[in-house]
Amino acid sequence: MFNLRGEKESHLEASLYGPCEVDLVLQSSVSLTHSTRTSTGCQDAMEHPRFTFNPKEGIDNPALVIADDPEPQSPRPTLCHLRRLEGQSFGFLLRAHRGGQRCEVGGVAAWSPAGRGGLRDGDRVLEVNEERAHSEDFCRIVRKIQSCGLHLVLLVLRRDEYEQAESLGLDLQTLARSSKGDGWSRPRLCHISRDPECGLGMSVTRVDGQKGQFAVNTLTDGPAEKAGVRSADRLIWINGEPASSLSRSMLNRTVERGGAAVTVLVIDPEGESCRVRRKTPVLPAVAECRGLPHASRTMRLHKGPDGYGFLLRQEKLGGSQRKVHVLREVEEGSPAEAELMEDGDLLLAVNGTPVESLEHDDVVKEIRRSEDKVVLTVMSTRGRDFYRELGISPLLFHEEGSLWDEGQQHQTQGDTPLRDRGGRPTIKGTDGPGQTVTQISQEL
Repeated sequence: MFNLRGEKESHLEASLYGPCEVDLVLQSSVSLTHSTRTSTGCQDAMEHPRFTFNPKEGIDNPALVIADDPEPQSPRPTLCHLRRLEGQSFGFLLRAHRGGQRCEVGGVAAWSPAGRGGLRDGDRVLEVNEERAHSEDFCRIVRKIQSCGLHLVLLVLRRDEYEQAESLGLDLQTLARSSKGDGWSRPRLCHISRDPECGLGMSVTRVDGQKGQFAVNTLTDGPAEKAGVRSADRLIWINGEPASSLSRSMLNRTVERGGAAVTVLVIDPEGESCRVRRKTPVLPAVAECRGLPHASRTMRLHKGPDGYGFLLRQEKLGGSQRKVHVLREVEEGSPAEAELMEDGDLLLAVNGTPVESLEHDDVVKEIRRSEDKVVLTVMSTRGRDFYRELGISPLLFHEEGSLWDEGQQHQTQGDTPLRDRGGRPTIKGTDGPGQTVTQISQEL
């Protein structure tokens, strides 16, 4: 709750001590003679005349000076960077209420990635990975968080600051933008295909006076520039490897004689300086995607008389212990074939919920729960390998709506049946005077 501070302590002191007449009795820590200690009251009064004390003016003792009330501070968003391990949750709940699309944080677990990242119960989410979240659709925000991989960056307002911003009528989007400072920009994740004649169309040089930092120079209209790289950009990583961990010779070998293509994470110098001031790392999770290959695909299947027409298996990838959910035996003329499902596609999500870390039986239950229609997000094995080598989630830049009927979702906002880990809807209704307030939450 917003604490109305009202009158400051200086007002309280002024009311107690206001302009009034006071006696100053000077005492000395040195030894006094008996005659001095027994001086008459009249003599003491003559030596110490009376005066009027105004607390606004104070006296020579700075501890007694009472200043004017300070100007109230504007709400300031807080940036929280959450890091989790593979298969670990972030450790918080995201809530929304009927009548609004504002997301509130709750249930922050102690020592969880959320707790260590500075997230608190009651925080209101303004941005998710530097994309607007306030007043956006709740289900889309949940899916964005679920699909972000191991890193999540949230811009939030504390509960009291949010209520202060609401009471002052502040625009939260403007507030979020102003908190980033001058020169802010998003990094870019660019995929560059090598040209037979000019190669990648870029070179890498060390930034003077800055160890482990490299700048990029691009060839006009070359492959790098066409892919979204600009001259003077700072090179953050290449093919998933941090540039700061590579020597200049290793970088040059990768650029000049690497494979048919490279993927780089870059940011302009002003954007990098802004992030240094804010003490925030440059991450793929907050980057703009520029032409990455192997995009995931969304399939919307209606169950036919003989089912969906495919087989789901959990298999180990060749030579590794990693298990994946593979779509097999696509039947001719089935709903699966109509949606261009291919034998060997990997299943990434069911109805927008990532399933790679789930066991086979749990995935089957999720599909069966959909009854007559289901939305599957899939990717080729080669594409999944590409994103695994980069160390980023294959769903990070998946933008297609993954619910069956997005229009219906907006009409029933607040009743969206998000599910907890047990598969049960987490919808709570509370009857108030003449109204029903529905709260939905999602464990993340």
